[in-house]
Amino acid sequence: MTAASKITAMTLTDRAKRAANVAAEFADNVDVEGRFPSEGMDALKAERLMGIMIRPDFGGEGANLTEVADICAILGQACASTAMTYAMHQIQIASLADYAIGSNWHEEFQKRICAEQLLIASATSEAGIGGNLRNSICAIEVEGDTARLTKDAIVISYGAHADATMVTSRRHPDAAHSDQVATIFLKDQYTLEQTSVWDTLGMRGTCSDGFIFKAEAPKEQILPRPFAEIAAQSMLAVSHLLWGALWYGIAADATARAQSFVKAAARKSPGQVPPGALRLAEASSLLQLVKSNVVAGLKQFAACKGDGDALNAMSFSVAMNNVKIGTSQTILTIINHCMLICGIAGYKNGTPFSLGRHLRDAHSAQLMISNDRILGNTSTMLLVNKQDTSLLG
Repeated sequence: MTAASKITAMTLTDRAKRAANVAAEFADNVDVEGRFPSEGMDALKAERLMGIMIRPDFGGEGANLTEVADICAILGQACASTAMTYAMHQIQIASLADYAIGSNWHEEFQKRICAEQLLIASATSEAGIGGNLRNSICAIEVEGDTARLTKDAIVISYGAHADATMVTSRRHPDAAHSDQVATIFLKDQYTLEQTSVWDTLGMRGTCSDGFIFKAEAPKEQILPRPFAEIAAQSMLAVSHLLWGALWYGIAADATARAQSFVKAAARKSPGQVPPGALRLAEASSLLQLVKSNVVAGLKQFAACKGDGDALNAMSFSVAMNNVKIGTSQTILTIINHCMLICGIAGYKNGTPFSLGRHLRDAHSAQLMISNDRILGNTSTMLLVNKQDTSLLG
């Protein structure tokens, strides 16, 4: 049995926990220095977790989204920057695995991802449109068998550390802003001219700097399916679900620290209920709501997967939007409760109960695809779509 097969013989959960232990060791340092979480990502690669959603005949393990979301939740309890980098990588993998079927180049590339444990970034944000996923100003230009692209990307998360980048653009220079394609460019096929530095409140280790992205590659690297289809049926839902899972992980670790604080207080005063116990119970209740929200979304996605009509339905979009809104808002309430429970020990850095990193990382949740934009889209859909009130899904 090879070393790789010995690793893959273990459960995904066990492998994720081993990687998370490494990521947790360096989480505070990654946050303080605002550096890429190389130790956590190297551990994920060592556990061969980068291509698990890819089909087994291409070298993957055929893992489903729920299994990947559980890994994100485990990582979220250790290092949010590692968890976010892994989640964003898997968003690109989902697009490749499901929307490049039959494309020889992309199928061979999936084999490389699994064999070499490659890290894939995404360049969707652009100067002039911000984070509007479904609009592009730049356009890919195809001349003969060659495709060229220049994009002013205001953010490319871990762009300088990726082995390849999936980039959105207009289909051609005369195409409408919403007529988009996605293209995979390998690291040696593009240059990055840095235009901004990622010096932020939280999620500091994602290193989401801005770049002028210039690339040239064979045109066969353009994904065969329209990006509108990929975004509607995969990317938006997968983003909300995997982000929701890692955000749940952040809140779960905060709650665990608060619980440890209350238990320590109880041991010091036997027979007395510590002051933070009731607030801990409330935090636990809210954490269960977040978990239920994400799990329900994952089940709905699994039920709709492969059914274009179901994935394009307004009711599905509303449900996925609600996963993102509910999770991103509630985790802040949970972590604030935990901060009040732990008091100064939670407010200070360097204690077993420190929560500053958790709180700062969690504040990114409402901004990653702005909640206001999502609520605006949902409100428009609810004008014409009846709210689903069934408990049966």
